[in-house]
Amino acid sequence: MQSGQIMVGDHQGIYVVKLVGDVRLNLCTSFDSFIDKMFSHSEFRGVVFDMHETQGVDSTTLGLMAKIAFRSAECNGGKPLVLCEDRGLLHLLDSMGFEELMDISNDADNDAYQAEPAPLTCHTPDEHTAREMVLEAHRVLMSMNEQNEATFRDLVHALESEQSVQGSVHETAHQPKSAANH
Repeated sequence: MQSGQIMVGDHQGIYVVKLVGDVRLNLCTSFDSFIDKMFSHSEFRGVVFDMHETQGVDSTTLGLMAKIAFRSAECNGGKPLVLCEDRGLLHLLDSMGFEELMDISNDADNDAYQAEPAPLTCHTPDEHTAREMVLEAHRVLMSMNEQNEATFRDLVHALESEQSVQGSVHETAHQPKSAANH
């Protein structure tokens, strides 16, 4: 499978997110930063996901796509449009409830945008940032419907437990010795 790449662009407030190859967690922190910048622009009007060249996406990427859909609705940007003709990906999106959040088109000739997406510069996240990203993305997926909530509950609880244990270790390590001895 081709390693992943996220390409982004915009034209008159319509933002294009083109997912190429196998898009995974290692691209998601940069993608999340792009999402924040995209929604900070006053000319924001909507989002198109071009998945014509997508071979695979992980659940963290799907969580960020859902995050975009929720934020777009809050900004009156309407439902994002997903352009995808891959049956496996269409089934994945459908099984997770994305048809409620996005307009999905399998029209191979759909040219719904005029932007020329360019590669998003992606940096590999550190372990803490990656864990936070996975947790946030899966919380968003859980909020979509009961099936997703059941599917991702154990993962989210495990990550939250890990996070609280690491927070306790971090706090204990930084306490003054006199406070630790009481």
